[in-house]
Amino acid sequence: MTRVKGGVVSKNRRRKVLKQAKGYFGSKHRLYKTAQEQLFHSGAYSYQDRKKRSGDFRKLWIARINAAVRAEGMSYSRFINGLSKAGISINRKMLSELAIADPEEFKKIIKMSKDALEGKAVKEEKKEVKPSAKKETKKEAKDLSSLTVAELKALAKDKKIEGYTSMKKAELLEALK
Repeated sequence: MTRVKGGVVSKNRRRKVLKQAKGYFGSKHRLYKTAQEQLFHSGAYSYQDRKKRSGDFRKLWIARINAAVRAEGMSYSRFINGLSKAGISINRKMLSELAIADPEEFKKIIKMSKDALEGKAVKEEKKEVKPSAKKETKKEAKDLSSLTVAELKALAKDKKIEGYTSMKKAELLEALK
């Protein structure tokens, strides 16, 4: 059997490892074996710390929200409880940004939370009343142009328009009118 020399492949592999280990202290950037070992550990550390970072940010957001809520005379836990009772689902990142960037809007949210804790109902938004059929077609035409081709094809399928699969957007708009 012929001899296969793996010098080039091995050298490239080792060079790649040493290139990644550039900047490490002592033999960890000079010697292949120690560099490879350090890279394994570095990869594990970076993976763990990426997972920890989300928890660190959550702690930061909670601290910011807590500070803003306490300025209004309420605790963080009561505030979050009030939000859930009010049916307001907003994440802590957005609450934190609101507390910093727009304190007036954040105070409104605190007010809603307090009202929900006291048992007052939160105002629900008014439901839209459908206009007459003539007005609806004009509005529908404007709305159709803002839809994607896939959404237009789904409408065409519902209205049982033949050949909708090969139509372009302009043709679909004409067919749906």
